[in-house]
Amino acid sequence: MSTANDKPNFFDIFVERPAVAIVISLALILLGLRAAVEMPVLEFPEIESSSLIITTPYVGASAETVKGFVTDPIERAAATVPGVDYVDSTTTAGISIVTAWLKLNEPSNLALAELNTRLGQIRFELPAGAEDPTIDVNRADANNAIFYLDVVMNARTRSETADYMTRNVVPIISSIPGVQRVRIAGGRDPAMRIWLDPSRLNYLNVSATQIRQALMANNVIAPIGQVENAQQRIDLQTSATLKTPQDFEQLVISKVDDAIVRLGEVARVELGEVEGEQIARISQRDNLFLAVYGLPGANELEIGDQLYTVLTDVNATLPDGMRIDMGYDGTLYMRDAIREIFITLAETVLLVGIVVLLFMGSLRSAMVPLVTIPISLLGAMALMMAMGFSFNLLTILAIVLSVGLVVDDAIVVVENVARFMREGMSRRQAALASSRQLLTPIIGMSITLAAVYVPIGFLSGLTGVLIKEFAFTLAVAVLISGMVALTLSPIMSAYASPARGQEGTMTRWINTRFEGLRRRYETLLSHSLRWTPQLLVFALFFSLLTIPFLLLSQQELAPIEDQSSVFVISSPPPEASLAYTHEHMHDVVDVMNNLPQATYMWQIINPGGAVGGQQFVDPDERDFTTQDMMPLTYGRLSKVPGLQAFPNSSPSLPSAGRFSVELVVTAAASAAEMQPYAEKLLAAAYASKLFLFADTNLKIDFPQAHFELNRDRIADVGLTVADVSQQLSTYLSGNYVNRFDLDGKAYRVVPMLEDRDRLDIYALQDLKIQTPSGALVPFSSLARLEEKVGPRVLTKFQQRNSFTLFAGMIPAYTKEQGLSAIEKAAEEILPPGYIIDYAGESRQIRQEGNTLFGALGMSLAFVFLVLVVLFNRFRDPLVVLLGCVPLALAGALMFTFLGWTTLNIYSQIGLITLIGLVTKNGILIVEFANHLQRQGLSKFEAIRQGASVRLRPVLMTTGATVVGHFPLVLVSGAGAEARNSIGIILVAGMLLGTFFTLVVLPSMYLALASKHAPEAEPIKVASATLPAAE
Repeated sequence: MSTANDKPNFFDIFVERPAVAIVISLALILLGLRAAVEMPVLEFPEIESSSLIITTPYVGASAETVKGFVTDPIERAAATVPGVDYVDSTTTAGISIVTAWLKLNEPSNLALAELNTRLGQIRFELPAGAEDPTIDVNRADANNAIFYLDVVMNARTRSETADYMTRNVVPIISSIPGVQRVRIAGGRDPAMRIWLDPSRLNYLNVSATQIRQALMANNVIAPIGQVENAQQRIDLQTSATLKTPQDFEQLVISKVDDAIVRLGEVARVELGEVEGEQIARISQRDNLFLAVYGLPGANELEIGDQLYTVLTDVNATLPDGMRIDMGYDGTLYMRDAIREIFITLAETVLLVGIVVLLFMGSLRSAMVPLVTIPISLLGAMALMMAMGFSFNLLTILAIVLSVGLVVDDAIVVVENVARFMREGMSRRQAALASSRQLLTPIIGMSITLAAVYVPIGFLSGLTGVLIKEFAFTLAVAVLISGMVALTLSPIMSAYASPARGQEGTMTRWINTRFEGLRRRYETLLSHSLRWTPQLLVFALFFSLLTIPFLLLSQQELAPIEDQSSVFVISSPPPEASLAYTHEHMHDVVDVMNNLPQATYMWQIINPGGAVGGQQFVDPDERDFTTQDMMPLTYGRLSKVPGLQAFPNSSPSLPSAGRFSVELVVTAAASAAEMQPYAEKLLAAAYASKLFLFADTNLKIDFPQAHFELNRDRIADVGLTVADVSQQLSTYLSGNYVNRFDLDGKAYRVVPMLEDRDRLDIYALQDLKIQTPSGALVPFSSLARLEEKVGPRVLTKFQQRNSFTLFAGMIPAYTKEQGLSAIEKAAEEILPPGYIIDYAGESRQIRQEGNTLFGALGMSLAFVFLVLVVLFNRFRDPLVVLLGCVPLALAGALMFTFLGWTTLNIYSQIGLITLIGLVTKNGILIVEFANHLQRQGLSKFEAIRQGASVRLRPVLMTTGATVVGHFPLVLVSGAGAEARNSIGIILVAGMLLGTFFTLVVLPSMYLALASKHAPEAEPIKVASATLPAAE
């Protein structure tokens, strides 16, 4: 490594011509200001995480039938689409839902086109009664919409309100840039309801088949063309489409004994609504929700800003009594978290400024590193924009962390210049001497700190996408600070630092204290270096503690954040109706609304369950977290009669999961064969005592009425199975026949029995089936009723039958611990052929939970290679790494072992950053000790004097880093857990790492460092070797 510190180099131009450095700095500031204004603001780095949801109704069909004839062929088609990660499905009576989960950042539009093509190829395989599959593109990183707009209906019906929203409001909101779709939750489409009267049908000898055929034949769209001559062209229209209840009542069904039978004589016709499958509520009030979904990667804050403006305009045009309020705003947490980070940023800048001022003893000297902060940060923002980054929770956190890092190089420069000036050099001489002496160390330190993040660029998956922007923002800020330290800082330090004998009182007092500390430290080194073997043994022992600290620390993907909400998923009995679930949710809402400082609860209720979110006041208005409330919440919910309710926290990272743990078991077995193993796994989960609750979606308790058809009897009366099934379907299924025109929009025509005629299964046996001869025979004569139970839902995962065990953690334990416990139980319980897989956040934990530990090892390797180039040797880099890194890592991991934080992606990023920070201190000491060896000093004297001379810059940079990052340890509010985690690692690691660097590194240098032969003429920085002062 060159040591000719008196030789001219390229960077001398910035001392000779300071205007060049000023112009470069101003350019960075201007570019950064523009980037700060124009860069988009998101919650997380932009990712496209999508799923394609294929919904296929097959009204009236059993779950087994839907699974075999609809779900299976659609699954096979979806699994062949390029870019699909995995496919799962849920099948219940009358509906198939297949979800194709795309790989991260896979373009959803291309996958959608491919899926449409493949579904078109297999459409002939689907049964005739099944509706065409519909495909929705959903964000796979979020279960719910970004916004739920509360539509206050007052006296209007749901169908009237939903129709108004569909016609007038949904198109306006859908036009907001970034909005993917707007769904009406809890609404009902208008429908022409044909309520059949079985007694009248029997009396007039009219069958369900005749009703269906009459509707299909007489309610049609009948384009008949146009008349055209030399003068004009006239479109021809007919009244073939029925529009009003009166039109339908007058529809002729049949002719009996020369008497015409009209539909109104055998049915009650009304303009009603389709069968309800969903109810929306705010606390105890029924309403409609307009669920607003954003496109993958859309700027959600911008969508929210425009949505509030649109709502103001729309509310001014609504009919009297109708109003749209913001029911749930998913960006509030994001806005609060970003605001909190900016507050932390301001606190960090202030504290770093105070520390620098105290260390410098002079406001003028302190301005040198302080000026570095805005230049480095704004320069980093300019490059962030050039690389397509955004302001998000992670990049802003990186900017906060960089405040404590970017001042380091400038502190070293100003301290070095001040030292030369105290030795009697002129300002220009001191600037040149410092620039030349620190050229290699500053380049090495900057590149080393940036190099620790290089392996992160090779990470894949969600963790890689999230952390890349964070890491590269830090790296860019550090590199720019190094450039500023080599261009602007030397000459600025020369004019800011007082000349020898002209120091102020405070400066002299601080210099005296540091000089006394340096002498005491040099004396300490004189003794400690004589105990080198003993110190190295202690260092080895403490370094080895890294292994138990690492293995015994709690691990999780990300710490749980307080987002001021608790999600509640409710499960009613298997036979529950929509009305039953709706009624019993009143008790759940009462429990949740009576929790301390609760505000309101939104709910989406279905017959088979409900999902809702209880909102709380902001974290700074209460003295507990939502996670603290989990035991109390579950304890109260467990006492709610009539259904099970499970509380859960929102995931801290983008995730499709609903529960803390979601373990999927697949097998080539039936639901009945898998059920015993599901029950054993559930028992093992509760036996572990890690979970507040645990459950499985495999429950064989759904009551079913199976009619065993007598095929011989059916044939005897001249019918076919299809004839019987169609008549029963018309009576009972609620399937639509065709559509009618309501003010220019098409809605369904639905014939079926009145509610009172289908209250129990035994009454259905008295339904009359018409034979070809016109005779009416009771259904009981054609079939035998059998009652049985079946699975509530049939699920598949990767085209294999499956069940999912889901659980919520006791707050004292992590999701990693819970998942590991269930995995261990599964290994003991499940037979061969059963395979475990994962869904939701559990899938992320298993695929990506430890990827950053691999990056940690790669970072060490990259740092070593950079140091080899820097020192041009292999032994000196080992001195730096072995003398600093293991001890600092052990010191930081001691706090995860003690439970101050967990091992998560944020603390792992802190460990990676810590490697670069402590290595910088090691470079300062080792490089200067090598320099002193080449001046003729022995290795002992070189490291003793080198470490003592570099004591002040090491303490100053460490002080700036520790104090700058200390607000992260104490911060509270939105997003606090992530910042606490990385702050604890950096503050604790830097304090202990710096202590060990100052004590152990000199001994490591004495034992391992290379010997550097003295140069022919010892190099002395003096006025004779530099141009004369001007």
